[in-house]
Amino acid sequence: MNNKHIRSAYMGLVMGAALIGLGMAYEKLWCDPRELLQQPADPQALHRLSRDGVTVEFEARPLAGGDLREGGFANIRFKVTDQASGQPLSGMAPGAWIDPAQSAPADGGNRDQSCKARVALFLKSSIGARPLLDLNSYFLLVLNKDASLTVIDPTVSVGGITSTLARIDLPGRPMDWTATGDDKQVFVSMPERGQVAVIDTETFTRVATLEAGESPVRVALQPDQHRLWVGNNSSDPAKGGVTVIDVPARSTLKSFATGSGHHEIAFSADSRYAFVSNRDGGTLSIIDIPRMRLVKTLEVGPHPLSVAYSALSQAVYVTDGEEGTVRVIDASSHQLRHIVKAEQGLGPMRFSGDGRYGIVLNTLDNQALVIDASTDKLIHRVPVAAEPYQLTFTKGYAYIRGLASPKVSMINLSSLGEGRQPIVQGFEAGPAAPRQAGDLPLAQGLAVSRDDNSVFVVNPVDNTTYFYAEGMNAPMSGYNNRGHQARATLVIDRSLRELAPGVYGSTVKMPAAGRFDVAFLLNQPQIIHCFSTEVAAAPAASERRGAHAEFIGLDQPMAQQTQFTAKVRIVGDDGRPRVGLGDLTLRYFLAPSSLPRNLPLEEVGEGVYQAALTLPEAGAWYLHVQSPSLGRTFAEENYTSLRVLPAAAATASQTEVRHVR
Repeated sequence: MNNKHIRSAYMGLVMGAALIGLGMAYEKLWCDPRELLQQPADPQALHRLSRDGVTVEFEARPLAGGDLREGGFANIRFKVTDQASGQPLSGMAPGAWIDPAQSAPADGGNRDQSCKARVALFLKSSIGARPLLDLNSYFLLVLNKDASLTVIDPTVSVGGITSTLARIDLPGRPMDWTATGDDKQVFVSMPERGQVAVIDTETFTRVATLEAGESPVRVALQPDQHRLWVGNNSSDPAKGGVTVIDVPARSTLKSFATGSGHHEIAFSADSRYAFVSNRDGGTLSIIDIPRMRLVKTLEVGPHPLSVAYSALSQAVYVTDGEEGTVRVIDASSHQLRHIVKAEQGLGPMRFSGDGRYGIVLNTLDNQALVIDASTDKLIHRVPVAAEPYQLTFTKGYAYIRGLASPKVSMINLSSLGEGRQPIVQGFEAGPAAPRQAGDLPLAQGLAVSRDDNSVFVVNPVDNTTYFYAEGMNAPMSGYNNRGHQARATLVIDRSLRELAPGVYGSTVKMPAAGRFDVAFLLNQPQIIHCFSTEVAAAPAASERRGAHAEFIGLDQPMAQQTQFTAKVRIVGDDGRPRVGLGDLTLRYFLAPSSLPRNLPLEEVGEGVYQAALTLPEAGAWYLHVQSPSLGRTFAEENYTSLRVLPAAAATASQTEVRHVR
């Protein structure tokens, strides 16, 4: 994706998920964003702009109350309303950036002109013009054939080569994955290890590895996001079933032995029931989630292959490949409503976002069967790419991936309906059929962007992820996964999310102290404005209890590519220097995320430890001190942030943007 495409993509395809700042305490952020909107506004934090018939109100509110402080989480929100009526304006897709405040230029220009110039620079997405925090960024997370994931930043390229941001090593080869609705965490199943890896997408690191029963394959999050369900594909009926993991606590709650074979998982919209298919047993297990109890087991055919839930009909649909049927089961009464009869070869099934149309793939007949959930009738048989095996939905289309063809078929959802002729389009995603790659995981090779009108498609043969925007004849760009073999992809979105009608926000971690401009961009009507906010310095190390780190000589900005020695004094809870710590390391990375790097800290006397390093890129860097002997809490609480300036600007800037934590 080149810079020209990025600029156009931002205007028309900007995504709508939350930018989450760096940090370790995920549980502290676990709240309903609507609760944030009900809090009274702080007059010091709220700002208003009225222009061209639109009113924009800006607020930066500390998550923990009090003042905005470096290293603290803050809720950033923009309320956009009609200036005359006060009605909220939804679907506006604004953009925002946070960067150290600048005064009006010396050549006589005003603050608005300076703000517009900076936004224009940010939209170029070049390495040397990146803001401190970009609230519009997104990344591609690529699942590899080996035991790793790759992180790609598609907004920055060097010499036309896509930027590989990071690699995440896993204990075992990945099979399936799922992300939380806010994209903060990704859960990856590793059948050979009997575990699920937890990926923190704020820092793109593996933060936990959870035991998940024997042969964990399918992973699914219930709608309220509180629990992760893992299908255990054991051949032993006593070990086959599902394992339930508490997401905030990252702990196993319970395991259910529902039968052997593969398991697919669906949920009622209210997270009351989980529906688990048991392929070898030909049954569907229904589990009461609040009571964590298996309440019913139904016969659903000799070989159930998929389970899908429709919020419209409030029913569960179970497809059987051997029998060629789709059973419709009431999600509340758990009684059989209807059986849709088709042909052998039925497999994956999913519903459109509104729950109206369920599409079932027939791999043997190269067809997509469409079931209308309002009547539970089979209304269409649509020819699609050869051996269809994966499908996903945007707002306007169903995308179907063929195993024996490089083609991706697109069914226009607006053309569906009894007595109508479906409109089918398609495009080539690479030169070869996925089947040629062999050894494919369960994870999807199709990922929907948050704008809901474009997709990313992995071709595992040429190791490229293709970007396709609806309305185009072919993919617009592709990203090569250098050094690894791509198998699936997820979009990890950091951009503003519409939390409520007309209210756009995200949660960020303030990386430094000082005064900041919060640049805001609205496309129609075009409004560019820089709000301001103040971030206080973090409490001094001497104010904290317990063992802590005192960073030495890092209280001024530094020029990029400058070699320097990071020094830190470790002080015990008695106030005396801690000597002889042989396991101290320095972990450092560029905000909002980059590949973390680690260096051993060498003791030089009187509790002082040091390491020589170079920070190659301009921006805000985090420096964490870690020590297994001092515990995880020490690592999470003892860090500092350091502003690194472009080499040309370093000597001119005297802005202090960090304070010793």
